Amino acid sequence: MLVMDQNVKKSKCVFMDRDGVLNEEIGRHILTIEEFVIPEDVPNGLKRLKEAGYRLVVVTNQSGIARGYYDDKLVDDCHDLLQQACDHAIDQFYYAPLVDSVSKSLMRKPDSLMFEKGIAKFNVDANASWMIGDKERDLVPAKKLGIKRIQIMALVEESELAEHRVHTFTEAVDLILNTDQG
Repeated sequence: MLVMDQNVKKSKCVFMDRDGVLNEEIGRHILTIEEFVIPEDVPNGLKRLKEAGYRLVVVTNQSGIARGYYDDKLVDDCHDLLQQACDHAIDQFYYAPLVDSVSKSLMRKPDSLMFEKGIAKFNVDANASWMIGDKERDLVPAKKLGIKRIQIMALVEESELAEHRVHTFTEAVDLILNTDQG
């Protein structure tokens, strides 16, 4: 029987959706690396969160793989570009390549398996953690797991599951850091 050491300090984490949060939302699947545009404020925001002691975990649905629009190499290339931009601040990328019309998957948001994997891997305290997403399906698993929720308002409808709404990644980072200190 595996017993967790109760004295092991739990980590705090910021879970983040990718498209519309860490890169510009283009209203459809990203099909080339050139379409993967990182807003200017994202690299600095990721570094600030990392310096404040947060684990950084990306949780993203990538159904375009199952649909045949692109392959996992493009997803990995986009993630490599993001890591280079933020000096490798991101601890883990999880992505769900399937879609219900092809195959069901518990990884795919609004299910919570990507979050649960990150919580287990990094010994995360869900109550001390945050989710930054732009769509309601990003916030559903966070609510289920007791993670605080921030919605970046862009091309999407307001979600009742959001505890906070912001317009930029910098505003989300400021909210997290100010709440953490307050």
